[in-house]
Amino acid sequence: MLHEVAGRAMAAHVVDTVSRSGVDAVALVVGRDGEKVAEACALPGVALETYEQRERLGTAHAVLAARPALERGYDDVIVTYGDTPLVTGETLATARAALEAGDDVVVIGFETDEPTGYGRLLTRDGALYAIREEKDASDEERKVTLCNSGLMAFNGRRALELLDAIGNGNAKGEYYLTDIVEAALAKGGRAGVVMADADEVLGCNNRAELAELERIWQARRRRELMLDGVTMIAPETVFLCHDTVIGRDCLIEPNVFFGPGVEIADNVTIHAYSHIEGAKVAAGSKVGPFARLRPGAVLHEDAKVGNFCEVKNGDIGVGAKVNHLTYIGDASVGARANIGAGTITCNYDGVNKFRTEIGADSFIGSNSSLVAPVRIGNHAYVGSGSVVTRDVPDNALALARGRQENKEGRAEMLRARSLAIKAARKKDGGK
Repeated sequence: MLHEVAGRAMAAHVVDTVSRSGVDAVALVVGRDGEKVAEACALPGVALETYEQRERLGTAHAVLAARPALERGYDDVIVTYGDTPLVTGETLATARAALEAGDDVVVIGFETDEPTGYGRLLTRDGALYAIREEKDASDEERKVTLCNSGLMAFNGRRALELLDAIGNGNAKGEYYLTDIVEAALAKGGRAGVVMADADEVLGCNNRAELAELERIWQARRRRELMLDGVTMIAPETVFLCHDTVIGRDCLIEPNVFFGPGVEIADNVTIHAYSHIEGAKVAAGSKVGPFARLRPGAVLHEDAKVGNFCEVKNGDIGVGAKVNHLTYIGDASVGARANIGAGTITCNYDGVNKFRTEIGADSFIGSNSSLVAPVRIGNHAYVGSGSVVTRDVPDNALALARGRQENKEGRAEMLRARSLAIKAARKKDGGK
């Protein structure tokens, strides 16, 4: 349940979906490591209660672990599973609508050309009369391609009556939720089926299936974004997180990865091979190629973070440019400032982090090191190759490097010495 799809635990995906589908309460039934599952599923604004299934006596027994919640009496009850993260609110709404139309039990089914291993949904005149596990099915029933997803809804006013009617007279001595269909019919109730896409109700039993769920989720979300106005040149190479926000008229080039907590405004260009996590990028900005924005990175309007640059906990002002081969960490860069190639903010002394402030309209020459804590004033210049350890006032020029000296003819002498060493090594067998 804690394995992630798009950066979120599978079970949390399900809780999020049901919480947004009009339910009043969510009952989470857990077993081993239940406290970890409950923590992952504790989403903001969701009325979530956790119940422990202490004995493993089947799926109906698991639902009844939440008996205190069921006893409160709800119009309807939806049962979902923590390893089906692709289920949609639309499908759950369809199941609830069938309950309103008079069914006591509604099973979410799907069609497949390869039904082997799935329980079959047996219908007559459009009504569901049984769910048959494959091992118990006849040869004729095994030909049925309408399969059980395991997800269902039932009449809340009859929920406990129907669940308590389920017995355990089977080889395993377990209480199967699938038996609720026959229990409802035996009490004069009705059962029906609503359809879902097979991909939507896929479960997960191993890492290969986990990767398949990730593939489907990514494809679904990319399509939603592109239909909403985002351009992706090679969408199959772009990886999104469950909470990624991308505005309209953005361009996302190939091989871009979005981690948790990313907000991209309108008209932003993300060039190829960029990695973005925990960052906010304002309208008109440009990122990459080969850029990394780490948590706390904020780019204001029309800012640029170019190739082979990294920003961590850094605020890049309006129109500022961090063009190439640069690290900005624990720093603020003022509006329209220009950060030259190879500049680094030295923010860590091995124990503590310190902050660098770079003023508006300042110019930092290439290959400079700004040793925090330090402030570069507005309209200030830092000469290339400087190691700046003290504050630079507004409009000042800072030079912090060794003085250049030219030794006439010294190059010829050095060359001759090097060639002599090479000749001696060759004569000595290359040593």
